[in-house]
Amino acid sequence: MSKPVVAIVGRPNVGKSTLFNALAGDTIAIVKDTPGVTRDRIYADCTWLDMTFTLIDTGGIEPDSKDIILSQMREQAEIAIATADVILFITDVRQGLVDADAKVADMLRRSHKPVVLVVNKVDNFEKQMPDVYEFYNLGIGEPNPVSAAGRLGLGDMLENLTKHFDASMLEEEEDDRPRIAIVGKPNVGKSSIINKIVGENRVIVSDIAGTTRDAVDTDIVYNGKEYIFIDTAGLRRKSRIKEELERYSIIRTVTAVERADIVVMVIDATEGVTEQDAKIAGIAHEKGKGVIIAVNKWDAIEKNDKTIYRFQEKIRETLSYMPYAEMIFISAKTGQRLNKLFELIDMVIENQSMRIATGVLNEIMTEAVALQQPPSDKGKRLKLYYITQVSVKPPTFVIFVNDKELMHFSYTRYIENKIREAFGFRGTSLKFIIRERKEKQ
Repeated sequence: MSKPVVAIVGRPNVGKSTLFNALAGDTIAIVKDTPGVTRDRIYADCTWLDMTFTLIDTGGIEPDSKDIILSQMREQAEIAIATADVILFITDVRQGLVDADAKVADMLRRSHKPVVLVVNKVDNFEKQMPDVYEFYNLGIGEPNPVSAAGRLGLGDMLENLTKHFDASMLEEEEDDRPRIAIVGKPNVGKSSIINKIVGENRVIVSDIAGTTRDAVDTDIVYNGKEYIFIDTAGLRRKSRIKEELERYSIIRTVTAVERADIVVMVIDATEGVTEQDAKIAGIAHEKGKGVIIAVNKWDAIEKNDKTIYRFQEKIRETLSYMPYAEMIFISAKTGQRLNKLFELIDMVIENQSMRIATGVLNEIMTEAVALQQPPSDKGKRLKLYYITQVSVKPPTFVIFVNDKELMHFSYTRYIENKIREAFGFRGTSLKFIIRERKEKQ
């Protein structure tokens, strides 16, 4: 089941980012020394009691002039509405209820999405409660007083937030059809791929970057099997939010990737692999999804016998943190190799759900340790006791060792490579959890 998506919406300077950081705490997985993995603090996986959700910060819009404040805010709220399951609407008790708050509240009300109203900067509940009650006038429910900076009132707010989760996620829980998210920069041909597969213009396609307004789900039956394709082509380009375009396309990508089993990362063959491609692919990698890299517009490239190898090399170099990703060269225009895409999707789904017997895993690990001695530090050597697979999607393994500090990233990678040599696991990342266990007496 995918995690619910919660978007933080509100005017500038009401404390959206402060609240985001307070809720996210240390749960933001920033991968160090890994080129291309997104480091933007724009989304985080958060856990409250036994519930996990993806939090998105739509902050960062600081209008230069007063006349476009509402239009920018509207754009921000629209994107949050389109992508989120629940919306956290942040207001500021110190500034009081302002006209702009009422306009956003009106838009949120019309969206029919669950909205939790938060009144921030309430540092003294006793003194400031009369000012909080003023926000009842927005007509979108009970205001939740919090101080994001002081970490006050967050528990009650989270309780009210998580009440909305079950209803919004129930539908997806029962649906076991594979979900495939088509992601990539604007104008690489994501919608065209879906249209070619479906055989009709289900999604609006034009040469204007980011034509698709909302993430669109398309049901596709191929060779008797059902799939759901999620198109994430972004949003209309407007000059006044040009600098925010990349941020918004990442919001779209995060929410689609969260709902998907497999991510098809579309790269434009005429442009080659770019930094933004690496950032988008990094999201799928961090979330542990199955990944297929589809190089589109391959028919538009002048080729010789070495073209495809040079292209593969460049992509592998830029996306070096995901060597497991499968690669396919296609043309949405001519339909070239699109049937092969389904073969790859089926293979990756199978690999994501593969389970390996504990006995076999321990044989592989024992052999790996014999071939390459584990690292040591100050006379103490790493000992690997036991390995077992604990879950799938992505396949997750727990390794018990004598000292976690000695289990260097490079040795974990070495063990991973040995498991891949034996079982392939093509197209899916593998997750490793290192646990300490005292030596047997």
